[in-house]
Amino acid sequence: MSTLSEAQRYAGEAAGRDPLPFELPERVRIQEVGPRDGFQLETTTIETSDKVAIIDALSAAGLPAVQLTSFVRPDAVPQLSDAAEVMARYTPAVGVTYSVLVPNLKGAQRALEFDATVWELMLSSTDAHSLANANCTTAECMDRLRPAIELGHENGISLVGGMGTALGCPFEGRTSFERVAWVVELFAEAGVNHVTLADTAGLADPAHVFDLSKRLRAAFPDTGITLHLHNTRGLGMANVLAGLAADVTDFDSSVGGLGGCPYAPGATGNIATEELVHMLSLLGIETGVDLDAVIRIARDQVRPAVQHRLESSFERADPSWRLHKAPERQILREAASS
Repeated sequence: MSTLSEAQRYAGEAAGRDPLPFELPERVRIQEVGPRDGFQLETTTIETSDKVAIIDALSAAGLPAVQLTSFVRPDAVPQLSDAAEVMARYTPAVGVTYSVLVPNLKGAQRALEFDATVWELMLSSTDAHSLANANCTTAECMDRLRPAIELGHENGISLVGGMGTALGCPFEGRTSFERVAWVVELFAEAGVNHVTLADTAGLADPAHVFDLSKRLRAAFPDTGITLHLHNTRGLGMANVLAGLAADVTDFDSSVGGLGGCPYAPGATGNIATEELVHMLSLLGIETGVDLDAVIRIARDQVRPAVQHRLESSFERADPSWRLHKAPERQILREAASS
């Protein structure tokens, strides 16, 4: 039985559609970013063989897109220093799109040696975070990206403009619509017609997500939008709902809720893939993702690899439609020993 069928049986055929004051999409596309964004802040070195096994398992779980790694300097992000090995050893699955994060021309040249069909470009929406992350302003960083963009175009690579701090900056505060629109325009002028709005430091709130997404969709109707949300302050799923209300149907998420930016103070995990699939299933939205499989991957593969508890609520809970046998009488729990 599919995840969506189980959820609909539990929630009823309406699956939460009628009570919400906006129309829901029939399908949402989820990109799994755990192997890159989820792992990059981990202090315990994750074995390449574990990364490859997790990538292959996620591919088999029905996720339509997986972000594999990033071609950044090994001294900047040591956890991803095995990018070439990961790219050489994973097994591409039919129907799954694989992407890599590309910060500059050198990273693009390295990525070109492998078979990822999507390059996600790295750019901060605010100057303060750009200086912390790339030691240059946003405009200067865009100038550095242009040769990588040209190389991608020349080789038929699909390009996505990643926009860090698009939904709030830990140094400058709330990022204005005008600033984000300016960066989207820079990408559009360079021929990049899909952008990812990243809540790098987990500062977003539903009202801001809705307003920014809605206005950008109106201003740039030919530009695709992905929301990359973090759950730093517990607003991850609320922000997903706000994105859905603004007609966004592409989301990034990380298995186990892992992740965070090394150059954003206080940044913690992405929204968890299993929490996202669970909520969308209850809303009657198809994802094609096997929720039980993702939960098993998180518990049985990701947690042992990172060697600590995960941030996902499914570390402790089961899907809401997974009911338990009713007891015949009250059973008192033993008092905890002192």
